[in-house]
Amino acid sequence: MRQDKVRELLNRVANGSVSVDDAVLKLREEPFEDIGFAKIDHHRELRQGTAEVIYGAGKTPEQILSIVKRMLAHGEKTVLITRMNEEAASYVEAQAPLQYFRTGRFGVAGEMPEPDGDGKILVASGGTSDMPVSEEAALTAEALGNKVVRLYDVGVSGLERLLAHLKEIMSARVIIAVAGMEGALASVIGGLADCPVIAVPTSVGYGASFGGLSALLSMLNSCASGVSVVNIDNGFGAGYLASMMNHMGGKR
Repeated sequence: MRQDKVRELLNRVANGSVSVDDAVLKLREEPFEDIGFAKIDHHRELRQGTAEVIYGAGKTPEQILSIVKRMLAHGEKTVLITRMNEEAASYVEAQAPLQYFRTGRFGVAGEMPEPDGDGKILVASGGTSDMPVSEEAALTAEALGNKVVRLYDVGVSGLERLLAHLKEIMSARVIIAVAGMEGALASVIGGLADCPVIAVPTSVGYGASFGGLSALLSMLNSCASGVSVVNIDNGFGAGYLASMMNHMGGKR
C-alpha cells in the first residue's frame, strides 16, 4: 500500500466516511499477496518509501508479467524490473505498459516519475564496458525520482577526461563511480568531491581482476573519505542507495 493511500484511508476515518474496523481490515489485508510462486510485499513502500522491485533473472516472462499486473492493480504507479532479458521484455510489453532499456537490462512498468530529489545524482563509469552496470544504476535512480547526469568512459587511464567535468562532479549531491579492472576511479572521484561517493566494482577485466574482486578490494581500501562500496555489478543497489541519500532533505 502506497503512503498516499494510507493517508487517504486515515483521512476517511477522520471524516467518518470509513469506520475504524473497516480501516483495520483494509490494512490487515494489504501486507502481502500470495500468488503461488511469489508473495508480493504490498507494504514495502509504506515501510521503506519504495515499492518492491522485481529481480527478473531466473523468473519466467509469465511470472514477471503476473507480478507486474498485481502490483499495478494494487495502485503502484511505477514498477521496476532489474536484470530483465529481451524475451521477457517483449512478452510483458505486449500485455502491460512497459519501457525497456536494453543496455541496462532494465524495465519500468507504468510511469517514469518526475524528479523530486534534492539535487543531482552523477553516474560515472571507467569504460564503455562498464555501461550495463552504469545504466542499471542510472535507470534505477531515475525510476525512483532523481535527476541523473551520466559521465561514461572517464577512467583513470585518461584522467583528463574526468577532470574536464569538474563542475558536474562538484555540483552533484551523490556520485556513483562504476569501474572494473583495478577500480581506481572511485578513489580519484572521492578525492575531488564533497558529497557521498558510492563505488560499484564491475566484473570487467582480465584474469587477475578475478571477476571484479580486485576492483572490490581496491574500493574497500580507498584512502578517500566518504566512499562506500556495494557488491560486484550491483548497479541497482547503488542507484537505490543514491536515491535514498538524495531524498533525505524531505525527511521529517
